[in-house]
Amino acid sequence: MSLATLLEQYGEEYLIALLTTWKLTAIAFSAAFVIGILVTVMRVSPVKPLRVFAEIYVQIFRNISGAALLILLVYALPYLNMMFSYFTCVIIATTLIPSAFCSEYLMSGINTIDVGQIEAARALGLNFTELVRSIVIPQALRSSVIPLTNLLVSTMLTTALASQVPMDPRELTGLVSHINTHAVGGVVAFFVSAFLYCITAVVIGQVGLRIDRRVRILR
Repeated sequence: MSLATLLEQYGEEYLIALLTTWKLTAIAFSAAFVIGILVTVMRVSPVKPLRVFAEIYVQIFRNISGAALLILLVYALPYLNMMFSYFTCVIIATTLIPSAFCSEYLMSGINTIDVGQIEAARALGLNFTELVRSIVIPQALRSSVIPLTNLLVSTMLTTALASQVPMDPRELTGLVSHINTHAVGGVVAFFVSAFLYCITAVVIGQVGLRIDRRVRILR
């Protein structure tokens, strides 16, 4: 199938698939970002049980396969009388894994903070919550813009897990599978999806670079 024929027949579906990919990415990354911050706060908390729980959380979801997690959510949880829609399962799978990496990147950002700032804050009487909210997390975020940008791109690519379940509407990888099942899209169908992934990744990278230049901490 030629590119012109493919776009003529499936152009609208490609647009819907692209928007679906963006939607999955936005929801998953936003949730992963929030969870990542909470887990990071727990990892530096003075409460040992919270630190232990956060470390276990990171180790589990940093080292588990996305496909394995999705299979667990879709096919294993129903045996425990826990059933979610395919969309929800994809969102959970593409949120939990990036959230662990988000916490790791933020921890690296925290390690760049001068110890003197922490000591000065404590000398001024700031408690743990105030210290984290006013000094630790803001600086960790400013130091982690590029890694978090890369994580956003990675999250977008991870949404391809949705192609493993019969989700409707389909995302980009799922659409390629659908085309090659019902027609002879061949490598052209993959090329169009890859091109859309690449364009999105380039835009994300450029935006992240501009944000980093604005908020970067010069040392």
